[in-house]
Amino acid sequence: MSDIVQAPLHSNHREREILEELRLAGGASRIQFLAERLAVSEETIRRNIRSLEANGLVTKVHGGVHIKDSIIEQPLHFRMNENAEAKRMIAARVAAMIQNGDTLFLDIGSTTAFIAVALQKHQNLFIVTNAVSVAHALATRNGNRVFFAGGELRGHDGGAFGMEATNFLRRFNVRHAILSVGAVNAVSGFMLHDLEEAEYSREAARRAENRIIVADSAKFGRSAPIIIDDPAIYDMMVTDDVPPPDIRAMLDRNEIDLVVASQRRMEQR
Repeated sequence: MSDIVQAPLHSNHREREILEELRLAGGASRIQFLAERLAVSEETIRRNIRSLEANGLVTKVHGGVHIKDSIIEQPLHFRMNENAEAKRMIAARVAAMIQNGDTLFLDIGSTTAFIAVALQKHQNLFIVTNAVSVAHALATRNGNRVFFAGGELRGHDGGAFGMEATNFLRRFNVRHAILSVGAVNAVSGFMLHDLEEAEYSREAARRAENRIIVADSAKFGRSAPIIIDDPAIYDMMVTDDVPPPDIRAMLDRNEIDLVVASQRRMEQR
């Protein structure tokens, strides 16, 4: 009778475990943490990461790994450091459009976090937000009133979502809804990585007079899993650079005004 040899754990199964741990960690993790979580060696994790990277699912960085942005969005603190100067330009341009006493909605996102900071000298703003970063920047300042959505805060960005947060939003109507996106695509328009986030953005857009998309030029041509809504419902996109012709055609087709932060004048439809 021959010996029975137990088959090793199939690499695809291990790779699925790694992807799941990355999702639970908000999209990024250190290799040492993954090895401890899965009770395997760091070399085993590195070997599987090489396979995942070859398949275009993750990107390896020094000492760690993160899921590619087409699958899941990176944590907010990662995104705050990406294209930071472009986001500051966008924030300054948006802040110049906002008047003292305006009512506005700001969502969870790195660009809207920069916008909140750019608004810190404004007075008597009425702000509805689901983002801890926005509330922290603007509450108890210059006579502002900040209304924060209820619900559980997400671990990777401090955003509140779910039914409680959406029902809270339905109590308001504001002048400006300032909405960040994960991707701008000539075919699909504006996209996000999370279904609840997209639902929340749709509700915010319905409850505003002026709907503004903010996106740095690194978002151009990308794709994300969730289309927010028909692009035609949005009034304006503020960005840091002129989009490529196909995206400009999408904006024109949907009668969306383009504001390029590096230029003085808004480009009309």
